[in-house]
Amino acid sequence: MPLRVILIITKNKDGVKIMEQIAASIKNFLYPLAEISAGILELIGIIIIIVGSIRALIRIVKCVIEKKNLHVVIDLGKALSLALEFKMGAEIIKTVIIHNLQELAILGIVIVIRALLSVIIHWEMRMEEKSEPKAPENKS
Repeated sequence: MPLRVILIITKNKDGVKIMEQIAASIKNFLYPLAEISAGILELIGIIIIIVGSIRALIRIVKCVIEKKNLHVVIDLGKALSLALEFKMGAEIIKTVIIHNLQELAILGIVIVIRALLSVIIHWEMRMEEKSEPKAPENKS
């Protein structure tokens, strides 16, 4: 049904002008929404990095004081990985508001770098999990 409406509009004399107005209205709505959404996702990513780093620092201090191994690297890696996911989501949303090819190239490079960082963090976490001694199982 919506397709018929668009076809009817384009058959009118002023069909091109009406379509341009509709496109401009969508653009005026979508661009600010995309900017706000991307900003919120970026902020969430930053908050996760800050909270994860503070928690890791506290755990490091506990490790030194109690002389225990509390798997700080894995926990910090999980926080960084989650933050990167939010930040990559923001970059994907930013693709909506790209104005030229230069912005697209920069955005593409940022996404590739963040994806590589995510892969490296996941790899490091797997290696850390493999190198940790497993706790003995209780057989009751």
